[in-house]
Amino acid sequence: MLARDLMTTNPATVTPSDTLQHAAALMRLRGVGMLPVVTDQASRRLVGVLTDRDLVVRHLARANGPTGHVADCMTHLPLATVGPEASVEALADLMVRHQVRRVPVVDTHGALVGVVAQADLAIHVGRGDARLVE
Repeated sequence: MLARDLMTTNPATVTPSDTLQHAAALMRLRGVGMLPVVTDQASRRLVGVLTDRDLVVRHLARANGPTGHVADCMTHLPLATVGPEASVEALADLMVRHQVRRVPVVDTHGALVGVVAQADLAIHVGRGDARLVE
């Protein structure tokens, strides 16, 4: 099984200039804890990620109000990413090494094509290889 078999295709994204309020509302609407940050919606070139933890720890905990932009608290490159042809074992190893639960999937040009979450591993691989999900 490969990353392309597990990934959520065409995930919701934000740009660095989007407001944090927009990003938080999108996370709530989509039921996700991470949004890939792309340069623009046309190229979808990955430039970072924004997590719910980024919003809280890097923005709200510093007594910043509800205003701000994604660029103010996003995690910048370099990021832990994989290509669509990455094996599930390589993907799981990357998650462990970088202590992340979600990994953007990018093409050879750095354009976002999907996201694989730890939950995707559990759903698609867990029954056959519980050790891998652990």
